[in-house]
Amino acid sequence: MRRRKYTTVSIPISLYERIKNIMDGTGFKSVSDYVTYVLREIVAMHERERMATPFSKEDVERIKEKLKALGYL
Repeated sequence: MRRRKYTTVSIPISLYERIKNIMDGTGFKSVSDYVTYVLREIVAMHERERMATPFSKEDVERIKEKLKALGYL
């Protein structure tokens, strides 16, 4: 079995208590498990958004300029 490595992230106690209250009945065993799940979901959402638009407007313009210079456009 592969052991996972962890780090500690500090959050305000008031936030910890709020999370503890909202996670009741969710099946999570700890605030840490719940926060890990929520953060994974948020990170995945941002990664999907980034994949949907991998190039900025500036990137697209630079690519177009290079393609024009090469005679493709």
